Amino acid sequence: MPKDWQAVADAINTRMEELKISQRGLADAARVGVATVRRLQKGEPAERGAALLAAVSAALHWPPGHLESVAAGQPVPVDPTAALRDEVAQLRDEVAELRRLVEEVRSGVPAGG
Repeated sequence: MPKDWQAVADAINTRMEELKISQRGLADAARVGVATVRRLQKGEPAERGAALLAAVSAALHWPPGHLESVAAGQPVPVDPTAALRDEVAQLRDEVAELRRLVEEVRSGVPAGG
């Protein structure tokens, strides 16, 4: 059965908006190229299939098989603690960025370079 790449694209785009994550942020978190993220966002088939979908799922704070289930048209179980985990992950990212900025101020290096 062929994968529903448009459903994968819709899920990724919606989740990226929810998490306020950029293409670069998702690519870095999933350890893939930005071009790969762009292709997935457009609904284009992915060569690496399940492994890629697992990496992107994890980067989007979903269980590794989430996007594979979406692609196969299978129901995705609802995790009642997912929203809380997402919020905690986002707060951790924000704290890490604040720490980085504080360290730049302490060292006298201008933010951004």
